[in-house]
Amino acid sequence: MTIIEASKPINLITFKNILYLTDFSQASRAALPFARTVARNHGAMVHAVHVLGSNRHDCASPELRAALLSADEQIAQAEIDRLDSALSGTDHQALVVHGEDIWPVVEAAIKDYYADLIVIGTRGRTGSLKHRLGSVAEEIFRRASVPVLTIGPNVYSSFHYDARFRRLLFATDFEAESDAAARFAVSIAQENRGQLILLHVLDGPRPGAGSIVEPSVAEIMHELYEVIPNSAELRCRSQAVVRYGDPSKQIVETAKERCAELIVLGVRDHANTLDIATHMDKATAHKVLVHASCPVLTVRGLRSREHARVN
Repeated sequence: MTIIEASKPINLITFKNILYLTDFSQASRAALPFARTVARNHGAMVHAVHVLGSNRHDCASPELRAALLSADEQIAQAEIDRLDSALSGTDHQALVVHGEDIWPVVEAAIKDYYADLIVIGTRGRTGSLKHRLGSVAEEIFRRASVPVLTIGPNVYSSFHYDARFRRLLFATDFEAESDAAARFAVSIAQENRGQLILLHVLDGPRPGAGSIVEPSVAEIMHELYEVIPNSAELRCRSQAVVRYGDPSKQIVETAKERCAELIVLGVRDHANTLDIATHMDKATAHKVLVHASCPVLTVRGLRSREHARVN
């Protein structure tokens, strides 16, 4: 079990370079206001990137393929020009990058632009294959070395866009991945003087009154409150919650019931998700992204902390 040392202060984390990924879909457009306002609040630069697949139309004849790729290029450039206008007033660059697959381009962009946050919109796996980011969003948050802010398909269109998340839900299974995410959750809550809801889900039905499990719930509540360092208590309010049942469902429902404006999750990397099944497993994290009615910030393990800019 890993928690933040109560006596260790949490410095406020700021973002200086935001990588905004777009496929020009409605899902991507829904994520743009979050990228823009996080950048403005933190004084960050937005690097807006569209990945144009170089392996498109491979089955066409050479002449037809060349014509189709040229048309794709023109359409993408027109969309990038519109995006450039939409980002007016924000320090930014908007560009089309060619690549056979999205992830290698994203990995290179993180390094080249010193990105410390990725913002992405997704329709979930049920979306049209036309929307490439919908099918690879999970790969990005599983592999990215920096936090990923995902705007899922159920985020309300009327959701506030000032990116001042004042009510956060941090779901934890007390593993190392949650330790990294906790630092971001506490920092954001402190920055916005907000409320931090601390959630742990026990798999299975709720036991009856007088069950021998009852004392362990009190212990879990104590461990949840230990996530908040003593130095942060005066700057943000916290509330511990223990729920029973399917983890993804409980996370989504608790966030909705408590009017959370942001869910923060620690996630395991791409290589480890097939064999480990706790409440931050592969299925759980993806289900939360797809069904949550607020944005979700995922943090992949302890290494994500190395990329954070700290005041």
